[in-house]
Amino acid sequence: MAQNTHIRPKALTDAEAIKQTILRYCIYEGNHMIPSLAEALGYSVPTITKYIGELMAEGYFMEYGKVASQRGRKPVVYGVNPSSCFFVGVDIGRFALNIGIMNLVGEIIHSDTVDTFRFENTPATLDEVCAQVRRVIGEVAIDTSKIANINVNISGRVNAETGYSYSIFNFEENDAPLAQILSDKIGYPVQIENDTRAMTYGELASGNARRYRNALFVNASWGLGLGIIIGGELYYGKHGYSGEFGHINVYQNEIMCHCGKKGCLETEVSGSAIYRKLCERIRNGQSSVLSEQVHHGRTISIADIVDAANHQEDTLCIELIEQTGSELGRLLANMINIFNPEAVIIGGTLALAGESFLSPIKSSIRKYSLKLMSRDIDIMLSAMPLSSGMIGACMAARQRLFPI
Repeated sequence: MAQNTHIRPKALTDAEAIKQTILRYCIYEGNHMIPSLAEALGYSVPTITKYIGELMAEGYFMEYGKVASQRGRKPVVYGVNPSSCFFVGVDIGRFALNIGIMNLVGEIIHSDTVDTFRFENTPATLDEVCAQVRRVIGEVAIDTSKIANINVNISGRVNAETGYSYSIFNFEENDAPLAQILSDKIGYPVQIENDTRAMTYGELASGNARRYRNALFVNASWGLGLGIIIGGELYYGKHGYSGEFGHINVYQNEIMCHCGKKGCLETEVSGSAIYRKLCERIRNGQSSVLSEQVHHGRTISIADIVDAANHQEDTLCIELIEQTGSELGRLLANMINIFNPEAVIIGGTLALAGESFLSPIKSSIRKYSLKLMSRDIDIMLSAMPLSSGMIGACMAARQRLFPI
């Protein structure tokens, strides 16, 4: 197993810095011949030749064949060896645990969904997460000694630099950073990231956000989070806590939010709010295809509610989803007035509801935002509402070692 550490990378020597520059460039820009690499990176051909040789000896680079040439020796194309190292992404949901393994060039080579997982903020759940990660790593056919980094998505306030979580798995009996605790339990270097920000990074790397320099990503799942893209990069804020959209104080409803305050947006606009309202209205006599599950105290996930609306035409579920979309659009109109983004992308489990969720969002944005701000804005659903968190977690794990 890899060493159990969570420390900042040591300062690079000049040679290491050049090799990492070459490696990073080819990770994100693809394969190249030596002259084109030298020109792109501003180094001499002999320098590039030397360090590509060293990268090949270390296993990070490989030849990808020769290019036809009318005269002289055929030039060789070099690029990253995809199997030289791997990254694990772990996305902790309320009703599922998604784990993916990605190679160095960004291909997801294995993914696993534990749909029997139920999140509770307890040491036992933390242990279960670690056990499931170890299980997946043990089942995949790779050289596990090449796992370079693991990223675990954590909801709430997360300081990705220090490795501390201040919302979940923040148990008083252990003062160590959560990232270090996870690393000790799993047996590999581990970092943590806010779940919404990781989802936003997944959209930015592989989804609909790729086309935009300035965009807002909404994670509408059990809770409600906001990812902010400014100038093509994620916005973190001073300590990395930006995007707590769900905890804007909006209502005088006296409903206690899980953050400990009353009246948060999340208490009325989120998957958990839909679930609460569904249960209340069924107990007050309204009917739904989910009525029996509610009366018998069975677990109902947001996906169950969305499925009842989409595939069973359940009028109560449809109504609640549409109401939530309309109210979300009203509050997003304020964010559009503040940020003036090119696009708003709706992700998370509620995005699976499709147009019944998106249409009222669009209508409310048009109604409540300034016309100049929203007249040419793109408002769309996530390209991958169920996998963006896992993909973003894998990408974040690689990003820490090979930043763009």
